[in-house]
Amino acid sequence: MKKILLLDGYNLIYRALSGFTKGDNYVVYNFFRGVRPLVDKYKPDIVYFVLEGNPKHRKSLSEGNYKSNRKSKGDHFHAQKASIISAVKEYMPFITIRHPDFECDDVIATLAMKHHDIGDKCFIISSDSDFIQLHNVCDVTLYNPVKKKEIAKPAYDYVMWKALRGDPTDNIPGIPKVGDKTADKLMSNPELLKELLEDPIKRAIFDRNVNLIRLVDLRGAEDEMEINVQKLNKSGLKDYFNELEFETITREKSWGNYIKTFERLNNE
Repeated sequence: MKKILLLDGYNLIYRALSGFTKGDNYVVYNFFRGVRPLVDKYKPDIVYFVLEGNPKHRKSLSEGNYKSNRKSKGDHFHAQKASIISAVKEYMPFITIRHPDFECDDVIATLAMKHHDIGDKCFIISSDSDFIQLHNVCDVTLYNPVKKKEIAKPAYDYVMWKALRGDPTDNIPGIPKVGDKTADKLMSNPELLKELLEDPIKRAIFDRNVNLIRLVDLRGAEDEMEINVQKLNKSGLKDYFNELEFETITREKSWGNYIKTFERLNNE
């Protein structure tokens, strides 16, 4: 059995906007400072760094409204994001992976199910609540790096619950007048839920939301994925940090502690 760490790449990069905010490359600094304790925490054999594709099917289902409420963080942030992704691909002992036509969530779900089936133990790092649904299909550990805790399996079908109340973060409107408490009540009362969904308009909203929220199993589509496998490049990584003047990482003692975390990874 291997321990598999699945990193939600964009989620971690956006999280790196918070924290230390000085200098031109503070997002890069926060990301690389933050990823080390996550790898240290679970001591995996393999790390996947999973990136976003274009969610064509979800945009089609929502007539282009899916995630249309997201605002750009600006050119400066996107330049740092590109720098992080490039550095991970060149220097870190991670498998960087994306599907051009599906979201990071779908790829992570596929990898989790695939590794579960061969007996591996999977750990997902993300603050995205959509991964909670995986508790119902495979054995995973979900760690929210914002709340700094592992997320337990709910007592209800998470996809159905979220389809009822919607997801404002992704611009998915729920059934009118159904919030968290009402969704809880409906999920605990099958007769009440059945009665609600007899309304054709509410049923249409619910069915659409289920299809938007449920993660897609991409097993069988691995040939369509873009995969970059990298071994640890210590000298390249240190040169990159030195160029960005990350002295708190590259000082002799700090560097030894930092790099030790990644030396055990083999990605085989």
